[in-house]
This record gives sequence, C-alpha cells and structure tokens, in this order.
Amino acid sequence: MSATLTAAPPRKPVGLLRRMRRYPLPSFGALMLIALVATALAAPWITTHDPFEMNVVDRLQPPNEEYWFGTDAYGRDLFSRTLHGGRVSLAIGIAVAVASTLIGLLIGVVAGYFRLADAILMRVMDGLMAIPGILLAIALMSLTRASVGVVIVAITIPEIPRVVRLVRAVVLTVREQVYIEAATAIGTRFPRLMLKHILPNTLAPLTVQATYIAASAVLVESYLSFLGVGTPPEVPSWGNIIAEGRLYVQIAFWNILFPSVFLALMVLSINILGDGLRDMLDPRLARRL
Repeated sequence: MSATLTAAPPRKPVGLLRRMRRYPLPSFGALMLIALVATALAAPWITTHDPFEMNVVDRLQPPNEEYWFGTDAYGRDLFSRTLHGGRVSLAIGIAVAVASTLIGLLIGVVAGYFRLADAILMRVMDGLMAIPGILLAIALMSLTRASVGVVIVAITIPEIPRVVRLVRAVVLTVREQVYIEAATAIGTRFPRLMLKHILPNTLAPLTVQATYIAASAVLVESYLSFLGVGTPPEVPSWGNIIAEGRLYVQIAFWNILFPSVFLALMVLSINILGDGLRDMLDPRLARRL
C-alpha cells in the first residue's frame, strides 16, 4: 500500500491587526508615542497663541476657554509652550538615541572583534561609566555656552559606554560561531564580515536599547533645564517650563502640572514600546504566533 505525501499549506503572513492583538504592549506604546509626536509636530497649527508672546495683564491665569492650560508668570500661553516644548524635548531624545547608538555600535564592533583594541577601548568606557551620567552632563554644560546642540552632546557622551558594552557582548558571542570561523578561513575580509554576519545580530538589542536611551535623554534634558544648565531659557522645553513654574506652584500649580504630565506620558510610552520590542525581538521571550 502506497502512501501519498502532500505538501503542507504555506503559512499565511501575520496581519498587522493580529500582530497588534498578539503584542498589545508595544502597540499601545507605539500608538501613545505617535499621538504625542503628532501633537508636537502639529503645534504651529493647533495652538492659538504665540509661545513667546507676553501679556502681563493675563499673567498666571488658570485654565479657561482662551488659555486651555492657563498662563505663566509672563502671561504666555502654557498650551502653546507645552506643545512647542515637546518638539524640543523630542528632537533631543531622538538625536541622542541616534548619535549614541551609531557611535557605540562602531566602537563596540571594533572592541568586540579585535582583542588589542578591546583592552584599550573598554578601559576608556569603564572610566566614563564610573562618572554618573547626570554629573558628567552638568560638568560638560558648565564648560560651554548653553544651546540645544551642546545639550545633545552632553547627554550623548554618558550613553555611549552602555551601547558599547551591549554591542561588544553580542560581537564576542558571534565571533566564536562556526560560520564566522568558516568565513574567516576562506578569506572574507572584515568589512564584509561585519556587514553580512555581525551587524545583523546587533540590530534587535540595539533597537531596544535606542528606545531606552531616547526616554532617558528626554528626562536628563528636563533635569538639566530644571537645574538651569540645559537648553537656553528662551527655548521652550518641558524642563524649562517646569523650572519657571516651580516658583509659583502654590498659587498656579498648572504651570508645572501640564508639562509634567506630557513629560511623563512621553517617557512612559517610549519605555512601554521598548519593553514590548524586547519581547517581540527576543526569541526566548516571544511566544509563537
């Protein structure tokens, strides 16, 4: 008796809605983040007042029909300043995440693949990590004139060692794999080896790490601005708005309430997205669809 073998039906691609139901955590974080980013980008069109316009007559007004979030001590509209401040904080977070990831990736690949470079580069990274990031950022800011670019550099430098250690750990693991030894034995050069075999293995952990760096950068920028060593006072950011409003918190609490809520939601959405991406990209944590 002969048996007839039939091919298994091809697996249908997982639709976007099904993936969102399977992984609700990153979907929720992504939707919240998209809403906040869209609000910040659309600030010039959805706000009704100039964020820099002062009106002393209307200073410290509570939220009302004209001023949805109230006004600050100079009579400026807090709704406009909060939304425009989100543009600055978001730009700093993205810039720090991209810069620290790219620089850390380059250093981490070199340190993980070349043993001599590893001994030198990792000692430098250990020295940077020995200094608290916020203190290093304050020290760098105190040596230069306050600007958005300087803030990005000051926050990026303390984040680089964390990316370097992550990439180095991945490269050390991949370097010992049999297919890497085989590729090296047949004469594959380092640039091709890195692009084809090493870098693809770092994408998943780097993506997750970049989300945490972006959230941390938004917070650190707020810390620096609150302490008076961050973005210039004339540039509206959540940290600057909160720092100016803390002097009037007992009589005008809305000066720090609304920017603090937006700051918390931004950091929360990025962290939720990062946790969800970790579960999706890690095969040990991800469940089969």
